[in-house]
Amino acid sequence: MRIIKEKQLTDFCLYMKEAEHASATVSKYKRTIEDLMLWMGGREVTKELVVAWKEHILERNYAPATVNGMLTAVNVFFKHYGWHDCIVKMLRLQRRAFRDPGRDLTKEEYDQLVDTAYSLGKTRLALIMETICATGIRVSELRFVTVEAVQREKAEIRLKGKIRTIMLPGKLCRKLLKYARKKKIASGEIFLTRSGKSLGRHQIWSEMKSVCAAAGVNPSKVFPHNLRHLFATVFYRSCHDIVKLADVLGHSSIETTRIYLITTGEEHARMLNQLGLVS
Repeated sequence: MRIIKEKQLTDFCLYMKEAEHASATVSKYKRTIEDLMLWMGGREVTKELVVAWKEHILERNYAPATVNGMLTAVNVFFKHYGWHDCIVKMLRLQRRAFRDPGRDLTKEEYDQLVDTAYSLGKTRLALIMETICATGIRVSELRFVTVEAVQREKAEIRLKGKIRTIMLPGKLCRKLLKYARKKKIASGEIFLTRSGKSLGRHQIWSEMKSVCAAAGVNPSKVFPHNLRHLFATVFYRSCHDIVKLADVLGHSSIETTRIYLITTGEEHARMLNQLGLVS
């Protein structure tokens, strides 16, 4: 009988890790399958029940993209165990024409966050934000910013069997080396906890949220990935080369990069007004 059990989930997570999926992805998939397992209540997995679970999560008012992420997780799980007849269809999403301005971090707000972090003595946090925003790396890629990489002014990002080189701005490198010397970090990762371990995504997210009030920035705009979005926007405005931007961000598809460049409705209206096509 096809019943999801703890051992299957544990083995699946191990398979995901061995396939070099990011730890955040493994955790997200695990949470989703646990959700399905709880809802199933020990019943045998069938296509009909999975479709019913799909309707159940839709009623929980998750964003469509979140629902598709959950469906992807269970579909990968089913494929792994050969339960191909249980695979469900994804939601068909229309391409977004505009970005939500309520979640759009501006350059001015970014500057306020960094300045506030420095003024509060949170130098590590300020440097983390500057490193992500000045290079466009993912928060999970911060571990590749080492003393050696900073000395070379470039870092090699190695994830999922792919390698890409990221250039590090000279001014940023000088600040990072000064910080490393102060913290007596002679080699290896620069951003570490007090116990010498790599910083986790949640800790960075939490520290960023902690300076929002003092910086006067809406917390809904403040999370690590938004710094990557800001980098993409500023970089594209400078070079207008989406192919180069995709390479820098580590995207295998231009379509993914395009999502980063969606403008807000206000920006689109301003562009239309500047066309001069109404007499």
